[in-house]
Order: sequence, then structure tokens, then C-alpha cells
Amino acid sequence: MAKNKTNETEVSVDDFINEIPDEKKRADSYRMIAMCKEVTGLEPKMWGPSIIGFGTYHYQYDSGHEGDMPLAAFSPRKDAISIYLCSGFKRRTELSAKLGKYKDKDGRGCIYIKKLDDVNMDVLKEMYVASIEQVKQEYPNQ
Repeated sequence: MAKNKTNETEVSVDDFINEIPDEKKRADSYRMIAMCKEVTGLEPKMWGPSIIGFGTYHYQYDSGHEGDMPLAAFSPRKDAISIYLCSGFKRRTELSAKLGKYKDKDGRGCIYIKKLDDVNMDVLKEMYVASIEQVKQEYPNQ
């Protein structure tokens, strides 16, 4: 069975952010960290080379595939900030309609935001809370 490519690392989150060439994306990354820390009560950790995650949960699919993932996460990529959410969380459609300017490829998990000024941060915060609640319902023994 394939192993997850994305695992928690010991790389410094600050060092990673300070390597981002775009000053606005660096500032947005620190805004995201502040919001995610508020939502989770947890400190950020690097997951793989470019994902900033908060907390962890262990999942196992019916297929037998299992692994660990962060409860909340984002990645300041070149074209957009990738926001990692649980697929199919309650209120997804309602909250997405209020979020502001974003893209998503499949309407389920990840959403993409060019800059945080394009979205309602209170709604984004609600989306993270709803996503985390869904994860905790699906994987209660965390």
C-alpha cells in the first residue's frame, strides 16, 4: 500500500515563510497562521515541503488506506493560497457562497484564494471550524 507523501516535518514554519518571495503572500501566510491558531489552539507545523498544518488526526478508509493529516492546513503556493478542508463538511455550500473570491476544482476539499483581501476572513474561519468538526465526527478517537 502506498505511503502518504505528506508527513509532519521538523522544518521551521518561519524559515519556510521567509523564503516566500512575494511580500503580500508572506503577510497573508502569517494572517492564516493567526486564524488557524485561534481556531485550533495549536501551533503550526510543516507538513511536507510546503503545507502548514495544525494538529493531526489519523484516518482509515474502507479500502484499508490510512495515514495522518493535519486538522487544519494551508499552503502559500505561487499562484494562490491552497486552503485544505475536509470534503463534504456541513454548511459547505452556504459558507462558500459568502466567502468571496476563490476557486475550487471539485467542490469538495481544497479551495484556492489569490489573496486574503479577496475573502471574508470570518467566513473562512467558520469553514475551518465546520471542517474540523466534521473530521472529529468521522474520526472520534483522536
